[in-house]
Amino acid sequence: MIDFKKSIVQPIQSASLDARGIELFVKRDDLLHPDISGNKWRKLRFNVIQCFKNHNAGILTFGGAYSNHLLATAAASAEVGLKSIGIVRGDELTSESNAILKRCTSYGMELQFVSRELYQLRNDRYYQENLLIQNSNYYVVPEGGANYLGMIGCQELVSQIEQRFDVIVSAQGTSTTSCGLALGLDDSQRLMVVPVLKGYDSIGEMQSLMSRSAMAEDAIDFALSSVLVSDEYHFGGYGKYTWELLEFIRSFHNRYRIKLDPIYTGKAMYALQKEIDSGAMDGKRIVFLHTGGVQGAQSIIEKSGFDLFGG
Repeated sequence: MIDFKKSIVQPIQSASLDARGIELFVKRDDLLHPDISGNKWRKLRFNVIQCFKNHNAGILTFGGAYSNHLLATAAASAEVGLKSIGIVRGDELTSESNAILKRCTSYGMELQFVSRELYQLRNDRYYQENLLIQNSNYYVVPEGGANYLGMIGCQELVSQIEQRFDVIVSAQGTSTTSCGLALGLDDSQRLMVVPVLKGYDSIGEMQSLMSRSAMAEDAIDFALSSVLVSDEYHFGGYGKYTWELLEFIRSFHNRYRIKLDPIYTGKAMYALQKEIDSGAMDGKRIVFLHTGGVQGAQSIIEKSGFDLFGG
């Protein structure tokens, strides 16, 4: 359905990088598909296959108002002939609240809006069972595709990067992508994660997800030993941003013609730039994983009136 060859590894040319002996590449998973791009498809791919194996009618999953995972699930389900249901955090919302939710419904996804309190039960087995009583014969995919199949889908990404690298950089939401990437590294490589949630316990959440996947403790310890956490760049939390971040995204696009979003990739690239400026990355070969999600930028543009990709 999606050709991984579309995800090129694009070099970033800069005199300032050259001066520091840094080679920087962007793994363009955002080019995989307009709405099923980046890590979203990698986390969904094996789940979609499992859904067909189970002979389920469709996929039921969870997400917030600006969830690119919801959009990717809606688009992927429509493309392969599955139904989809999205349990959305915030009972004050409607399908018309923003561009992401509108596009989900255009793909035929049924959106069910729940209170923030009820949404906290999204990973509770009894809550999920109750949802399946109301929506029979659906395959449940956790928020953000955060399960073993999603993790393995992200692990194979590392093997598709032909360039030798020292550090791979990724935004971090549910930790599924982070876990997959960490599992794919050798002992000379490092993973820099940039959590987009305020107060997020990156290592703890990664360890928890790997443990739930019944991985051996020594394998978990080895994978986590490669992880560097840069947790100062959440800009207030999930979906929050500042004018400084928006200006950075616009400047980056004007210079390199690569679109970032203020929710995930913009924060991760901003963090990487700060690490580069500090000298921490001198002499390194770096791959920045573009996890897609640029669709979310449109909602921010509508809300803020700031033209992210102008100029």
